[in-house]
Amino acid sequence: MLFEQIAHNKRKTTLIMVLFVVILTLVGAGLGYIFTDNPWIGIAIAFIASLIYMFIVLRNPANMIMNMNHGKEIHEKDNPELWHIVQDMAMVARVPMPRVFIIPDKSPNAFATGRDPKHSAVAVTQGLLDMMNREELEGVLGHEISHIRNYDILLSTVAVVLIGVISFISGYASRYIWWFGGDHHSRDDNKDDNNPVIMIIKIVAIVFVLILGPISASLVQMALSRNREYLADASSVDLTRDPQGLISALKKIDNSQPMKKADPSSAGMYIEDPFHKKRGFSHLFDTHPATSDRIKRLEKM
Repeated sequence: MLFEQIAHNKRKTTLIMVLFVVILTLVGAGLGYIFTDNPWIGIAIAFIASLIYMFIVLRNPANMIMNMNHGKEIHEKDNPELWHIVQDMAMVARVPMPRVFIIPDKSPNAFATGRDPKHSAVAVTQGLLDMMNREELEGVLGHEISHIRNYDILLSTVAVVLIGVISFISGYASRYIWWFGGDHHSRDDNKDDNNPVIMIIKIVAIVFVLILGPISASLVQMALSRNREYLADASSVDLTRDPQGLISALKKIDNSQPMKKADPSSAGMYIEDPFHKKRGFSHLFDTHPATSDRIKRLEKM
C-alpha cells in the first residue's frame, strides 16, 4: 500500500508539471499573437523569462523564505532534542543535515524549503515544540525531511517561478490591450487571418494569456501542493515506521489556532494551511488536502 501510493503520487506529480508547461506555452503563444502575430516568439520569451527568474530565485531560496516567515536559525546547543530528531530523520532518509529554524509563533506548524537536499532547511514553530511529544515531532519532521528527499522543495520553487512569470505576462498583455488595443502591427498581409482554424487558435491563446492562464496556473499549483502533501505523509511513515505519530500530530495541528505572521505566498509549504481557511466546496483552491482525508490514508498503512 505504501509504495503503491508513493508511485501513484509521483506519476500524478509528473502529469501536473506537464500541465504547468502546457499553460506556460499557451500563455507565451497568446503573448506572441498579441505583439508580433507569431506565437513562437512569445513562447520563447515566456521560457527565457522563466529560466532567468528561476536562476535568480534558486540562488538562495531558503534564506529568503525563512526571512519572510520570521524563522530564526538554531544550532544543536540551542535545542538538542529538536536538532537530534532532525538529524535522525535526515540520516534515515539519507539526505544531508538541513539547517534548522524556529518560528516564534504559538500555532503548531512546520515546513521545509531550499533548492536541493544539500541546500535545504526545515522550520518548526514554537507552538509545535510546545504541543508535540517526541513521537509526534518525529512524524512531522519525517514529513518535512521527506519533502527534501523527494525534491518537493525544488518543485515548490519552480511552481512559484512559473506562477510569477505567467502572472507577469498576463498583466503586461492586459495593460497593453487596454492602452493600445493590441494592433501595433499590420495584419493586412497575413493570409492566416482567412483561415478559421488559425483564427480560433489565436482567440483561444489570447483569451488564455489575458484571463485563463493565471487562474489555471494557480489551480495546478494548488493541485501540486495537495499531491505532494500526500506523498510526504506516506514517505514519513516509510521513515518512522509509525503512522500514529503523524496522525496524532495532524489532529493537534488541525484543531489549533491559525498562525499570526505566516507569509501567504509560503502557505503551501507548511504541513497544514497556516491560516486554517475554510475549504471550498470543490477543493480546487485548497493548498492542502483535507486533514481527515490524510488521516484516512495514514490509517490504511
